[in-house]
Amino acid sequence: MSERAVFDKIELYLVRVFHTVISERSVSRAALRLQTSQPAVSAQLKRLRSLIGDPLLVRSGQGMAPTDVALELLEPATELLRSAQLMFGSRAKGMDFDAAHSTIMFRVAASDYLDPLFLPELVAQIKTTAPGVKLEVLPLSGEYDYRRSLARAEVDLVIGNWLEPPGELHLGRLLTDEVVCLVAEDHPAVRSPRWWTAERYLQSEHIAPTPLHPGARGVIDEHLLGLGLSRSIAVRCPHFGQVPLMVARSRLVLTTGRQFCNRYIGQLPLRIVRCPVSFPALNYYQLWHELNHHSAAGRWLREQVREVAQSLSKR
Repeated sequence: MSERAVFDKIELYLVRVFHTVISERSVSRAALRLQTSQPAVSAQLKRLRSLIGDPLLVRSGQGMAPTDVALELLEPATELLRSAQLMFGSRAKGMDFDAAHSTIMFRVAASDYLDPLFLPELVAQIKTTAPGVKLEVLPLSGEYDYRRSLARAEVDLVIGNWLEPPGELHLGRLLTDEVVCLVAEDHPAVRSPRWWTAERYLQSEHIAPTPLHPGARGVIDEHLLGLGLSRSIAVRCPHFGQVPLMVARSRLVLTTGRQFCNRYIGQLPLRIVRCPVSFPALNYYQLWHELNHHSAAGRWLREQVREVAQSLSKR
């Protein structure tokens, strides 16, 4: 078959099927994301295998894995879809997102540093406004490469805080928060504020979230390093929502945003005290890739996130 004959058999939707199947590593999950049936995706995958001359997705253990050829073609497929989105996505008529009737699947990677009410409020708002929409929340962990996942359209949005967000991504600032310390109500810093000096702060035992990747520093420790200072981190925990209870039952110090801490005052024997070391404000962002920038569904999702963040900051 000539090269032109092969090209004539390819349409943009076939590229999208390829990208989704390889990203999801599953025909059934790809069908859900594409809002179509599993047999329809299987038929398109069969076409792709014939056109490319490679199995593309093969069984591996309990799941499926992409072949080397499929992985090599994933980035060109991403670029094709990005270019098509730029050409047609934001300007095509009739492409507004119909939230009330959509059954699309959104994937959001988020830290829980922002506010313990944030994700529950976001889910409630989305399910109220768009009852058919599905939402998968992924944790920002040391094993999760969120920049790569955004570039491959494996995730739609990432929410967290950074001193300097990655420059290749679009960003929207959600809120700015003051850095404070959360301690047990009988901590010396509560009983004697004058005792709570920068030196004693640095010498205290601290609790901090697990870094986003091995060797990384969080925004607190990055700032301290810039001042030529360091603190003693006695406990690292990937489950930020459990940290306040750990603080309440120990002499550990948590340094984070006031909005997060406020939610636990009155619920646990905790107090908020000033941080004796001067920190810049914490900035929380939502990040997304150019591939999703002009998507009507993507714009709708980002608007929901922004509205929820703004409403919580006023409480």
